[in-house]
Amino acid sequence: MTRRCAIVDLSSSLHDNPLHPESHARLLNAIGGIPGDVQRIGTEPAGIVDIHRIHDPHYTARLRERCSDTTTISNLDSDTYITPHSYDVALMAAGGAIAAADRALAGEHAFAFVRPPGHHAEHNRAMGFCLFNNLAIAAHRALEAVDRVAIVDWDVHHGNGTQNAFLLSNRVLVCSVHQQPLFPFTGRIEEIGNGTGKGFTINTPLTNGAALPDYQAVFSEVFVPAIERFRPDLIMVSAGQDTLADDPIGGMSLQPEDFGILTSLLTGLTGAGLALVLEGGYSNSHGAAISHIYAALDNPVKISPQDAPRDTTRQTVDLVKKIHRLA
Repeated sequence: MTRRCAIVDLSSSLHDNPLHPESHARLLNAIGGIPGDVQRIGTEPAGIVDIHRIHDPHYTARLRERCSDTTTISNLDSDTYITPHSYDVALMAAGGAIAAADRALAGEHAFAFVRPPGHHAEHNRAMGFCLFNNLAIAAHRALEAVDRVAIVDWDVHHGNGTQNAFLLSNRVLVCSVHQQPLFPFTGRIEEIGNGTGKGFTINTPLTNGAALPDYQAVFSEVFVPAIERFRPDLIMVSAGQDTLADDPIGGMSLQPEDFGILTSLLTGLTGAGLALVLEGGYSNSHGAAISHIYAALDNPVKISPQDAPRDTTRQTVDLVKKIHRLA
């Protein structure tokens, strides 16, 4: 049995707008699903050198200044807010992702419960609730110690920032399954990476209402074979549970127990632990999904055949397999 831990940053209460979907209350809901026997660990802020592996120094300076000039809450764009403490909280969030990667490389399954989320944050701008791209920062840092990292993003939204961070890299495999059309309106099948990174970005967009048979087809026929071919030293998950059927932002139909199956499909693919980093997830059943993820990390679920996916999913999966030569 591989050890499991939870990296929890409650200082994110200082980055909070209770009227916004991405509030501190959703983190409390999520951590409510952590089993009682799982060790909870604090985190340290990421160093600015690690932040600048992904983000423009001019952007980080502007963000710090904007936070310093904020007295209560202000907006960077129509979706993304800051408080006077948001810059420091964002450093902690990135630090939590780094800690999750470090612990996974040491053989432990680690889930970083941090906010604000990160996968929309671009090189030089905040976006979609995100300030720093936590997982991308941690993945880039991990490349100092290992040769290859695979990223699986199961958030309902496409992780445009993460994709762009590694668009030219053949050392990072980015696999995303997301709802389309939906913000940020990127992540088309044809987006496969550029230059030396061509073929190392895999997008599998699904239509509204996708359920477990659709997701299991994507994972078992696309992501798992691609990861096995890539042979990464570490797998990191952009763990956004806003694909739950009761999520007010997404439009998918996953149930909490389905996350145990998705998690089980990823465990055992490397000699390392699994590193998960919180992204979205705004529903009442978020904590239940977290409990099923941890149950699968402790004892992977036996994968049973599912009903056939929808015709639209079948067509998408077959096309992605053809493009990426996974047939």
